Amino acid sequence: MDTKFSAAVHILILLSESPTPITSEQMAASVGTNASYIRKILALLKKAGIIDGRRGVSGHTLTAPPEKITLLAVYQAVMEQAEISLLDMHQNPSDRCIVGRHIRPVLTDMFADVEQAFARSLAGKTLADCIDGIRKRID
Repeated sequence: MDTKFSAAVHILILLSESPTPITSEQMAASVGTNASYIRKILALLKKAGIIDGRRGVSGHTLTAPPEKITLLAVYQAVMEQAEISLLDMHQNPSDRCIVGRHIRPVLTDMFADVEQAFARSLAGKTLADCIDGIRKRID
């Protein structure tokens, strides 16, 4: 399971809510990983235009308010793909089997529906929603 998406949301919340610049080492301590992994995610977020800045003392900043950053944009940035790909087909179903002959188109259509629903859900949620959720849990 790939954790870049959840780590990216964590990082973006830290950047949004920190009153001072925060280093990749500080982010790594919060996320529970190493700083090189954080820097890789930061590079993907910067490439996608979600953050600006550079490594070091000056830190990174969001390029838009949290209300304008959808979770779909974050997902697409760090997963490095425009299309959602949650589910995948097994490689070699047998054409000699009635199930094997028909399973690919049946599951492909179902998987596409699930992935479209996932994308719509992420598009309807923002970084601000995550921040609000954390604030509610703190209170």
